[in-house]
Amino acid sequence: MGPFESARLVYRAVEPAEDEEFFLQIQRDPLSFQNSNARIAAPQSREDAKRYMNHVASKVLLGVVICLPAADQDSKHVPIGAMHLDAIEPHLAHHRNTDIGIDILREYQGKGYGSEAINWVLQWAFQIAGLHRVGICAFGLKAEVVRRYGFKDNFGMMFNLVCSSMNGEQVMEQNLSG
Repeated sequence: MGPFESARLVYRAVEPAEDEEFFLQIQRDPLSFQNSNARIAAPQSREDAKRYMNHVASKVLLGVVICLPAADQDSKHVPIGAMHLDAIEPHLAHHRNTDIGIDILREYQGKGYGSEAINWVLQWAFQIAGLHRVGICAFGLKAEVVRRYGFKDNFGMMFNLVCSSMNGEQVMEQNLSG
């Protein structure tokens, strides 16, 4: 397995020329939008989707399109979601923290893909980027899901997972398994 793969998923860069319709699909699903976004629910335009796509592509610490692997060498990966780690402001870089943003298309929700992607991005954040804290906003039923990963409640809807050791893998495995 490569560094941008997990058991069932592939993580690739955003390709604006190819991904505009995909990001529009994500933004226009009101249920998915409300489950992944703290903003007030409002109809999303093509321009809103482009802004979000460009944000994930170039204004974050890590931005990926979550895909199912291609069925064969002649086909492409199937995009099912997008995920990012927020950029760290230069004057706050010494805190070494970030927040996760994740969107999974409705037809792929409830199949464990979101959990698998979060597990992958947590490993990337702690082991590759050397971060000490990763947060995630969770709404409604999603709050219980993120607690399973060891995230701790902070202000009602924000959850934090803290790496308290230079050996992030050991701390993270302990938090994720128990």
